Amino acid sequence: MDCQYAYRQLMDHVGTFAASRHTVSDLQLFRDLAPAARPAVEAALASCAVLRLARGMLVNGGPDGQHARLYIVLSGALELAVEPGIADGLPRRILPGESVGEQSVLDDAANLAAMTALEDTELLVVEPDLVWDLIERHNGVARNLLRLLSFRIRAANALLRRRQKLGEFYRQLSLNDALTGLYNRAWLNDMLPKLVARSLQDATPLSVVMIDLDHFKRFNDTHGHTAGDAALCAAAATIRAALRPTDYAVRFGGEEMIAILPNTPRDLAPLVAQRLCTRMRMAIVFDDMRVPLPHITGSFGVATLASGQDERTLVELADAALYRAKEAGRDRVAV
Repeated sequence: MDCQYAYRQLMDHVGTFAASRHTVSDLQLFRDLAPAARPAVEAALASCAVLRLARGMLVNGGPDGQHARLYIVLSGALELAVEPGIADGLPRRILPGESVGEQSVLDDAANLAAMTALEDTELLVVEPDLVWDLIERHNGVARNLLRLLSFRIRAANALLRRRQKLGEFYRQLSLNDALTGLYNRAWLNDMLPKLVARSLQDATPLSVVMIDLDHFKRFNDTHGHTAGDAALCAAAATIRAALRPTDYAVRFGGEEMIAILPNTPRDLAPLVAQRLCTRMRMAIVFDDMRVPLPHITGSFGVATLASGQDERTLVELADAALYRAKEAGRDRVAV
């Protein structure tokens, strides 16, 4: 089947490049060519088909559908509907003089991006064999193509870096408690097994302190849930400030929190818990002094990892110690 007839069936074939009003100087891939090369490139492109697309029309790859081709916008504009992760770095809008399909021609692969005319558009279609011939014969064409692909690679890398930063931002958000800023239960479920495994492998101590704010329901009922949130934030800030940079503070749920203490042996962990207990009594919930200053206290249960234990056992032991502290009168530490 005659190629131009096939295009006529699929899109409106309106002529050839030689019959159009455009010159190679209008096209990015062929700009700044050596004066001696320009006539040869013009002659090579002369018989290439020019297609017209009405607004909203999809670009069809020709008689064989998605065959690789180079498309150059002569007038109008194309929009690329690129799936996430595919063809990153490509511009989403192709304007007059710009092209699309270079990578497909080089890879001899299908054009993956769906292309739609944003307005009435004229396209120059260059078959892959001719693209390769122009690259091999004319250094200026090869230079322009390399420059274009380099720009798109840079754009793709910049986009990837932005996505990585954004992904890390959202990952951190997903691992932090929105109210207190401490790590959350999801972080604990992911990291505590790793910390336990590292401790057992390296034969280094690991301790945890389970913390429960005393009579927190009564605090909420007396002062309101807004004050309760303020109390939780104050308690979280107190715990965070009292720990080393290598320690971790986690909101376990409700008014319960956990301090994870790497490289902290059994004899030192209760001292850390006592420091937390003392500072909790001194925590300021309201710093504007317009209302009576309620104080918060906490009960603290301490456990240290032993050989053969896992993260679940460690937390259960700290929880059992916490309940002993509550039964002994609260506002204290138990081991």
